[in-house]
Amino acid sequence: MAEDVVYNGSFTDGIIGPKVKRAGVVSDGGRIVFLTSPGCWGPMITPNIRGGHEVALPVDVENAKIGDAVAIKVEEIKVLSKATSSGVDEPVEGAFIGDPYVAKKCPNCGEKWTDFEVKGIGQNAVRCKKCGHPASPFKMKYGYTMLIENGFALSVGEDIAKSVAEKAWEYANLPKNSKQVPILVFAKADIQGMVSRVRPHLGQLGTIPAVTIPDSHNAGDFGYFLINAPHEFAITKEEYENSLTDGHLDVDSVRENCIVIAPVKVDGGGIYAGDVHAMQGDGEVAGHTTDVSAEVSVKVSVLKNLKLEAPLLLPPEEDLPPLAKPWRKDEWEKVEDLAKKRGIEIEPVAPLQIIGSAPTINEAAQRGFERAANLFGMRIEEVLNRVTVTGAVEIGRLPGIVQVSMQVPLRILEKLGLDEIVVEHYDLPY
Repeated sequence: MAEDVVYNGSFTDGIIGPKVKRAGVVSDGGRIVFLTSPGCWGPMITPNIRGGHEVALPVDVENAKIGDAVAIKVEEIKVLSKATSSGVDEPVEGAFIGDPYVAKKCPNCGEKWTDFEVKGIGQNAVRCKKCGHPASPFKMKYGYTMLIENGFALSVGEDIAKSVAEKAWEYANLPKNSKQVPILVFAKADIQGMVSRVRPHLGQLGTIPAVTIPDSHNAGDFGYFLINAPHEFAITKEEYENSLTDGHLDVDSVRENCIVIAPVKVDGGGIYAGDVHAMQGDGEVAGHTTDVSAEVSVKVSVLKNLKLEAPLLLPPEEDLPPLAKPWRKDEWEKVEDLAKKRGIEIEPVAPLQIIGSAPTINEAAQRGFERAANLFGMRIEEVLNRVTVTGAVEIGRLPGIVQVSMQVPLRILEKLGLDEIVVEHYDLPY
């Protein structure tokens, strides 16, 4: 039976898809409150987690069917961790089969997804329970530890990093159902005195793919590595092209007061969340950023018969690029006057972002243009022109996630059933 509010503090084993257990069913128009654990580094160094992340179990949405879409409005993100650590990764030779995020094994005894124990702190602290050898498939080549307080984060020196590592679970404030080792155990302190603002967003938010895969690979860049991979999570090229939902976006605008419109490729949709970052600039250029535990509240609603290849995004207005910002009443009246004097007919438009994903940034941008053309019924040349003068292409994540922004004619959004949600979100004057 569907519930108006679903509280969800349970996690996958790093795997997402149709075969994964659900945490419940939320009513159309209801809310999900996710308790999330850190996304990247902790699961990466935990030998028996089968994916690169640890995300919340999916929640089905009442009446959501294949070929629909689900609008997910992020209402609140509360950071719960008191410290975080991140840096540039380096895979450990012999500790994986083909993919260090997925097919982990002890580099000494070869045990796959081995049970482990934590002995002390530092990069060799995570050890195989069977043979005692260091078992993490990743080292942190160059990284930092940051304390989080009052909306700011400050990177610390070696002494404080070690004291934080000794109390890693306390500082990470992991949810009770999380099985990861906090990355704080590594006690990295290569950068001291670096400061940043806390601006949390969700690296993972969306619907489950139509194929069961590692959660970190539900995107057009990382998912590419699964094609004919040498492990049990291998997929075909056709599955890669048609079954993923790009739930792993790492787009920094997926934050409070945004709306993600996600495709439904499995009945119920299966909304899941995780990988909250304390802050991140465009691109996530270090490969990873500041993962934290968090409490996330979202409101969901079904958009019937809106078949999407990949997510759409309505970011907060301040996150839109300058030419894509919504028209305001005073501006639009001036434009209408100018058009009338020249005998030109203009039409109301609204901003929208289309997600493009592929193995590289250039390919991701091209895929975003193609998705926009297919969705809006436009020639791709028209999409290119409209993006150039009414939008932008922004990097979500290297190597291959982009946001394609453009002002879309309202008549097209009306046909798709998107006009009301966009007009309301941006308080448009028409």
